Amino acid sequence: MEKRCHGVLPYRARICGPSGVLPSEVQPTEVHSVVDKDVSTNTEDAGVKSKLLNRLIAVCGVAVMVLGAAACGADADTRTEITVWSWEPSMQQVIDGFEKENPDIHVVWKNTSGYDKLNNAIQDGYGIPDVVQLEYYALRQYAVSSQLVPITKRVKSYADFYTPGTWSSVQLNGQIYGLPMDSGPMAFFYNKDVFEQAGIDASKIRTWDDYYEAAKKLKKIGVYITADSGDASFYDAMIWLAGGRPFSVSNDGKNVGINLTNDEGTREFTEFWQKMIDEGLVATNLTTWSDSWKSAVGEGKVASMFSGGWMPSLLMANLPSSAGLWRVAQMPTPDGKAATSENGGSALAVLQRSRKPQASYRFIEYVCHNADAIKTRVDGGAFPADNDTLSDPDFLGKTTVTDERGVEVPYFGGQEYNRVLSQAAENVSTGYQYLPFEVYARSDFRSTVGKAYKWSSLLRKEQDRLDIIAAGGMVDDTDIGETLKETDSSDRLKLKNGIALWQKDLEEYGANQGFTIR
Repeated sequence: MEKRCHGVLPYRARICGPSGVLPSEVQPTEVHSVVDKDVSTNTEDAGVKSKLLNRLIAVCGVAVMVLGAAACGADADTRTEITVWSWEPSMQQVIDGFEKENPDIHVVWKNTSGYDKLNNAIQDGYGIPDVVQLEYYALRQYAVSSQLVPITKRVKSYADFYTPGTWSSVQLNGQIYGLPMDSGPMAFFYNKDVFEQAGIDASKIRTWDDYYEAAKKLKKIGVYITADSGDASFYDAMIWLAGGRPFSVSNDGKNVGINLTNDEGTREFTEFWQKMIDEGLVATNLTTWSDSWKSAVGEGKVASMFSGGWMPSLLMANLPSSAGLWRVAQMPTPDGKAATSENGGSALAVLQRSRKPQASYRFIEYVCHNADAIKTRVDGGAFPADNDTLSDPDFLGKTTVTDERGVEVPYFGGQEYNRVLSQAAENVSTGYQYLPFEVYARSDFRSTVGKAYKWSSLLRKEQDRLDIIAAGGMVDDTDIGETLKETDSSDRLKLKNGIALWQKDLEEYGANQGFTIR
């Protein structure tokens, strides 16, 4: 690693070499030339001055060398430096623990999320991190394009350490490309107080029919059961939960099957969700985590959500005033059988272009496999991917969520919520495959299936307007009907049509990227 020297002498940086000491080729004559500039040229005491000058040169030369070496040595850092890109909130604490146990490695953390910056760095060839946090849906894309270091030989014995769903998500073509960091088993989060106002015991909701009937009762008191403005991650998770397997990928990741339009699970959820939207039971105008969504949920106008196991800490952070009102239950399914899917969750991987792969691997192993590191992340709000934590009595018995002040708050009314979420993790079905260009697929969702959400929302608004008029009520002057008339025919889509459009886009994109589409 390059050593940098810092000191008060103006030329010290010039003469300090890679090891932090003066290079052998630097001679005292270089010092002599500097000192000579300040020496008198008067010949009267030339002999004396000459001797004094020689002494001064010698003393200064030694002083410079000693001071330079001392300064450089003091600042020298012989540790191997690695760069990590991650959005994990507790990462700095984890890094501190790692560096304490691995004093030969220094970790530089960049708090970042999303994949545009990473893609740009890879494309440009500079500023590339050594270690990167990747969501499971994105990992395969980077593995297929040979951007990740396979770590199979090092970790093949770890299979039983992680949950089946997360372990399968870090593999491609018999190789392992990262270690599971956290997970997101889907669960049903609901405002118990609001459901009770509608006369509903939400803990007894087992099937989609149960959920539908509850949504109709909530509507009668002016409440949406949930909000969804068109989220690809949510849609994928619900297809997975319904048993859908619309994507298939060969072992090498180069042959891709896309069957959204004929997949049974995709069809089943799409029809169910269309019914929910058509009847005005879903708030399609609210985007999750937007200010308007937070307000609606906080006011009890949106009563529940299907989300990953990481939700408790986010609810606490974004809706602290709702503490005590919420509960969590297993996901309702089409037939009532215990099953769920993953929504979110991520892994740590080493990039192929890293010049320090050994140090990088030691870091991801510590973060994802070390008990202390896992505890630090879980205490910070992450939901674990390892079986040890998921079966730990202290974890299972937890009834509080830590707020921003570090205060333990019984957000779920004293419920042992991790026990529910841990069971959900066990219920995650395996076999669902992400596309090797899933990052693109999810970005394209809004411009295809998203059109159906917008059209359905307009139709719902118009129907509500007509119902108010029919009941003799007053309505807003805004003529939704005119908006409907002006909407282009290509945008007048149902979810089914949006799914077909999405499939067409994915097939074209995959083929253009060099994949064989079947």
